[in-house]
Amino acid sequence: MSVKREIKCELEIDEPNQKECPEGKFIDPVSLMENGKFIFNAPPEAPVFEPTAEEFKDPLKYISKIRSVAQKYGICKIRPPSNWNPPFCVDVDKFKFTPIIQKLNEQDAITRVKLNFLEKIAKYWHLQGISFKIPVLEQRAVDLYSLYKIVEFEGGFDEVCSKKKWEKVASRMGYVCKKSSSTVLKSHYKKWLNPFSLLHATIKDEIYNKPIAKKRKVLNIKENNSCVSNMTTKKIKLNPDDDNDSNDYTKDPPYPMDRFSSKCKTGHLKSKKSTRSKPAVNYIEKYCCQKCGRDKSEKTILICDECDSSFHMQCLIIPLTTVPKGTWRCDKCVINELNKPSDAFGFQPAQRQYTLQQFGEMADKFKSKYFNMPVHLVPTDKVEQEYWKIVSSIDSTVKAEYGADIHTMDHGSGFPTGLALSGNEDNTFYKSYVEDHWNLNNLPILKDSVFSFINADLSGIKVPWMYVGMCFSTFCWHNEDHWSYSINYSHWGEPKTWYGIPGASAEAFEEVMKDTAPELFHSQPDLLHQLVTILNPNILMKANIPVYRTDQNAGEFVVIFPRSYHAGFNQGFNFAESVNFAPADWISIGRECVNYYSSIKRICVFSHDELLFKILKSCDDLTPKAAALVYADFKEMIKFEWVHRKALFDWGVTKADFVKFEHQEDDLRQCIICNTTLFLSAVSCMCDQKRLACLRHFKQLCDCPAQMHVFKYRYTSDEFQPLVRKVKAIAETAHND
Repeated sequence: MSVKREIKCELEIDEPNQKECPEGKFIDPVSLMENGKFIFNAPPEAPVFEPTAEEFKDPLKYISKIRSVAQKYGICKIRPPSNWNPPFCVDVDKFKFTPIIQKLNEQDAITRVKLNFLEKIAKYWHLQGISFKIPVLEQRAVDLYSLYKIVEFEGGFDEVCSKKKWEKVASRMGYVCKKSSSTVLKSHYKKWLNPFSLLHATIKDEIYNKPIAKKRKVLNIKENNSCVSNMTTKKIKLNPDDDNDSNDYTKDPPYPMDRFSSKCKTGHLKSKKSTRSKPAVNYIEKYCCQKCGRDKSEKTILICDECDSSFHMQCLIIPLTTVPKGTWRCDKCVINELNKPSDAFGFQPAQRQYTLQQFGEMADKFKSKYFNMPVHLVPTDKVEQEYWKIVSSIDSTVKAEYGADIHTMDHGSGFPTGLALSGNEDNTFYKSYVEDHWNLNNLPILKDSVFSFINADLSGIKVPWMYVGMCFSTFCWHNEDHWSYSINYSHWGEPKTWYGIPGASAEAFEEVMKDTAPELFHSQPDLLHQLVTILNPNILMKANIPVYRTDQNAGEFVVIFPRSYHAGFNQGFNFAESVNFAPADWISIGRECVNYYSSIKRICVFSHDELLFKILKSCDDLTPKAAALVYADFKEMIKFEWVHRKALFDWGVTKADFVKFEHQEDDLRQCIICNTTLFLSAVSCMCDQKRLACLRHFKQLCDCPAQMHVFKYRYTSDEFQPLVRKVKAIAETAHND
């Protein structure tokens, strides 16, 4: 019986969908070491101010007085007069909170990059069926990420071997015994990293850009064709050891593996049966080696479980002599698996609530056990040195708990408030602190504070937040919302260590962060807005970023100036409270911030223009100096409106509607392009009137013609003039003075 055969080829090409991440600026481990041991050099001290009793009466006036000096440091410390001691008013019996859990080394940008790299290495070897453990050398875990980067920088494994550069590698890694360490490092690189390095090199091979090679052989067969039964029994041959496949890891890997199958496709044939009944047709797909293009030695061909590419085991860049256990993926699919984006990093809440007493007992027990001495005897510089050592260590498991951003509206303030006077109206001691201007419940809404014109109780901005710390609990690098001022008061407890960067260096700081850990920003572009990342101040200082420090003791204030990045950690159990505030000199900075937010599509906390108009309507209460600053910002706003409204009308928009934007919820009046909160102007289209755009982005709203668009306004240009004249008149009295 003759059988007619027809050979057809089907093309299947897998295109990678991940954007390539840029290379970061690598930091040699030895740069943070001395004689093989980690060392932290404390930054210079931020200034400390001690106002007199007279100067202390007006906080905004005093902060304005020291601003020209203090803002150059980003942060400063203020010690109140010795007789200023507000009572602590939190009800400690009722106060309960749930802290966040912070694994210290995961917070550090560089260490997190290293841990992500180690996870990829572990996953790579797991896909090969081999368990992976971090090697140890000179009593510390080998930094495989740095080893990989240094060898890559020195020209690759073969280059380092031929030029005998392993001692140089050991030196850059910070090892003291360079000769003996170099031999061990070479061995570890060859065993754990070289295959991984070759994997990245092989993915560039042209064989991975070729279509998958398959030959489909079609057989026309009669109904009682005995040949069919013989052909269709040639199913995929499996490694006999697969049934006894076991996981070589002693612990679960830190990534989900349950979606991977446990069988490796080996062998040569896959049989398929046609659904057509007449004529009866069966066919088999015969796999060819992707590299050599042949289908001989069928039993040595491996078929990728992911993309169906097939290779002879001996044709692989890293040849195999035995069939792998479990699943097998070609190098390209392994790379795709390793490059899958991870979840955004963040802190998780603890599994329990604490009272202050319970948290304090836990915190003191942790610190005394860690340092093996009573908590009050541990020097602050020793805690600081240990903190930065922990966060830079890839094998550290130290965790801290932090009661952060606890709302005073829910739990009451640490400062006396009107509620504290209930039943004690004649208590002059409490009453004096209820009304005190340094009480953080009062400072944001003082007469000369811009935030006093915001009606909403914005928690953290107008209403204080509280913080309960323990040893090593961390507040990560960030600047304040809308680049406002911030002030923190330590009610009691152990010190809080601060680091500050002047606002003038904010952009340079952001560039260094992105250059140092581009992998993190590639997967999480708004990383610095999430308050989950720190970077060693010594690294910043080596990049010419000015960094200053201070230890805030109980009863002291720390002031943060506009746009200043700051971070730090707690030395032990303590209780602090903070809030934002905005003197008139902030107004122009606030507008600059809103424009910046628009460029990065960050949502505003409040509308800057709406705030400015509230100030203008109550400008009789402004001091001449404040009025001058408001007038200058108002002129900038009007100039923007005139220019962009003209552009809108020139485009062809003829319809206009009056809208009171302040009566709408903020999330219903945001530009769909840049997320700016709209107040003075907006543009909509009749195709979908719920969608709004600002005057910068009206052409990106939709594809409809200009005639379908509608200009929405809160004030006409003519209505601006009376307000301008009024605030200008007040401002001019400042010049006369």
